[in-house]
Amino acid sequence: MARILILACSLVFGFLTGNLRSGLAAEGDQPNILFILVDDLGKEWISCYGAEGIDTPAIDQLAATGMKFNNAWCMPQCTPTRVTLLTGQYPFRHGWTNHWDVPRWGAGAHFDAKLNATYANVLRDAGYATCAAGKWQIDDYRVEPDAMHQAGFDAWCMWTGYETGNPASENRYWDPYITTQGEGSKTHTGKFGPDVYCDYLIDFIGRHRDKPMLLYFPMVLTHGPLTTTPDNKDARDKRELFAGMVRYTDKLIGRLVTALDKAKLRSNTIIVFTTDNGTGGQRNRRLGRVVQGGKAKMSEQNGTAQPFIVNCPGKVPAGVETDALVDFTDILPTFAELGKGKIPDGTVVDGKSFAALILGQAENGPRSWIMSMGGGPAVLRGGKVVPKLPYDDRVLRDKRFKLWVGTDRKPEKLFDLVTDPWEEQNLIDSQDPAAVESLKRLSAIAATFPKADGAPIYEKNPPQSWDKKENAAKKPSRSPRKG
Repeated sequence: MARILILACSLVFGFLTGNLRSGLAAEGDQPNILFILVDDLGKEWISCYGAEGIDTPAIDQLAATGMKFNNAWCMPQCTPTRVTLLTGQYPFRHGWTNHWDVPRWGAGAHFDAKLNATYANVLRDAGYATCAAGKWQIDDYRVEPDAMHQAGFDAWCMWTGYETGNPASENRYWDPYITTQGEGSKTHTGKFGPDVYCDYLIDFIGRHRDKPMLLYFPMVLTHGPLTTTPDNKDARDKRELFAGMVRYTDKLIGRLVTALDKAKLRSNTIIVFTTDNGTGGQRNRRLGRVVQGGKAKMSEQNGTAQPFIVNCPGKVPAGVETDALVDFTDILPTFAELGKGKIPDGTVVDGKSFAALILGQAENGPRSWIMSMGGGPAVLRGGKVVPKLPYDDRVLRDKRFKLWVGTDRKPEKLFDLVTDPWEEQNLIDSQDPAAVESLKRLSAIAATFPKADGAPIYEKNPPQSWDKKENAAKKPSRSPRKG
């Protein structure tokens, strides 16, 4: 009897301690993910990437204690980048090869999450609490008040984008016009928008720290219009204003890191920091050169190659600088792998997960080439938003060479980025064996892309009085204020 009792106690103790161990082991199985996407900011304004005359200490600290990428590519402009990030697909596949400001131009077009996968839905289905705060601009909340939830977010605090016919909605900075989950859209009088968005994320962290979280921070900074911040209200000079916006961006990132520290979540939160495209209109010195902002460009040093940093103490190796190739199609599969999410059956994903690289389980990423394309205004044809051109120009690169492909699908330029990082010597006609081989290989990859780019996939929203008309939508404004 005593032996039976001892055995029973041992079994119960083993069951309890086994459950405890599995619970402890599971604690870090689904890390929190904080994804920070700055608007319109290139490497020439980030000090850890060689920017001069500006300090970004919070971002620099993430790089110093995490993994800094040198070869991470965005798409060249707002809409192509944002949809690519969400879906894991290149613009030629998801169809948003050009920019279309949905709340401004409407015409029934929008990002339709019912017909397109998103990393937020993948993670929410895997048990994540999901939150977004900042800029969206690919749906119109007047027409689709539930757009953020359909896209995978439980909570949101978003600048609406400029809604045609609603002057208050132009404000993303001071007195911002914001739509919030459960409250709708309103002006936050006397508030500075970037603080409102950041505060919302910090509050969400405090309320959901007991389950895995996806925190998406598509910042409105540093996009125009130039503005003062709470830290430089007397600034007037254009450079002083923009530098202040960059510094405030860095300050908000520091606030979020501090909030994670206070919540004791820092060691289980993978922070991904990047920007959506190059700087719009401003210039700064970087690595001894004056660099003009490269928004909508595909040039390497100011257009496609953006700052990209991943950080998580104890999970992501510290102090690592990598030349691994990454582009924004890789975000969805990487987040899915990190969060143990399942990509819906039948979904085509162009990207590849680099989770093993950032977790220190691999020395290199899975990509042998990356691609960037898209920009300029889309057009209306037959009542639908479609690409302006049948085949948009694009760039591809491997670890050394970069190929430019024109709208006629033919190679135009080839550069050796190791010896010519500023793309000053076109090698398209070079007889150098390495250049010839790379031209052949990258051209073969480009030839596998569809001969014509796809169009956005969506069910049209109901007609609205502010919809852009087809004969008036051929040349929407490309002012940097519109993005």
